[in-house]
Amino acid sequence: MPSIKKPGQKPSVITLKAVAQYVGLTPGTVSAVLNNAPSARSIPQETKNRIHAAAKELNYRPNFFARTLRNKRTYTIGVIAEEIGDSYGSAVISGIEQYLRKKGYFFLTVAHRHDTALLSRYSQLLSERGVEGIITVDTTVQEHPTLPTVAVAGHRKLKGVTNIILDHHRAAVLALSHLKDLNHQRIAFMKGSPLSSDSEERWDSICRVAGQMGIKIDPDLVIQIDMDDPTPRLGYPFVKKLLARKIPFTALFAYNDISAIGAIRALQEEGLRVPQDVSVMGFDDIPGAAFHMPSLTTVRQPLGRMGEVAAQSLLERIEDKKEFPTEIAIEPELVVRESTGNAPV
Repeated sequence: MPSIKKPGQKPSVITLKAVAQYVGLTPGTVSAVLNNAPSARSIPQETKNRIHAAAKELNYRPNFFARTLRNKRTYTIGVIAEEIGDSYGSAVISGIEQYLRKKGYFFLTVAHRHDTALLSRYSQLLSERGVEGIITVDTTVQEHPTLPTVAVAGHRKLKGVTNIILDHHRAAVLALSHLKDLNHQRIAFMKGSPLSSDSEERWDSICRVAGQMGIKIDPDLVIQIDMDDPTPRLGYPFVKKLLARKIPFTALFAYNDISAIGAIRALQEEGLRVPQDVSVMGFDDIPGAAFHMPSLTTVRQPLGRMGEVAAQSLLERIEDKKEFPTEIAIEPELVVRESTGNAPV
């Protein structure tokens, strides 16, 4: 007959039952405290502290599969991204991961690369694998989801979807006010690829704000990005085309930081100095923006924070903590560095 451990005697195998024996309480009480169950509310705080201290001392690790079967939960969500390795997607996913790790959730990530058939198939596969909700990153949700869904950079209003968006109007005000204060009048613009979910909203905001500020947008100084590339090649060839038009400009508002870095290379190859001859404004504030030469003036999107907000919003929906909003707006911030300066006389 196996011996029964006495309270305070360390067990050789660390199970929930062993932790309960160690503190001299029932397994149900220990389970309620460690799982933060509703029934734990009536347990004295001193007892809770003793249980948590014992679990830490014994290095207790809960059995995930037992927890899943007991609660009929998987504690897993799906993340659908356009691209995983790019600076935008990786920063958002990092924020998602940080929040989920603190809450004891797992996540599965897939990248669709704008393949609509793949996007639909991934949504189905994630659902079949038991995810409890989905976060999309820079992805346009095409249809009403069957699971709780939060869309980062989502601009399509769908029932059951919470959109995490940047305040693009405010972003345009910050960027154009900065360039106007530096006396720039001939400003060139890069329009984002139609594949990016932010492109239309950002461009519409720029046009509205420019009109309000009396800044004329010359169609000949607008270049359309028509490719998807997570490297500085995104901006380089298009600024080459812009320069080939031989129309002078003193500032360039790039679609994002990656395209701005490519744009600076194209300008420098033409013998133009940044910012002495042409100022360049980016968007996003990716990690490399501060270390580029010259360091990049940009509109900061708090991408990691957006990922955290997305994860928090999704878990609140899954756990029915409160009514979910259809939209959460995130405030941008202007970061002034070396790539912008006074317009040349």
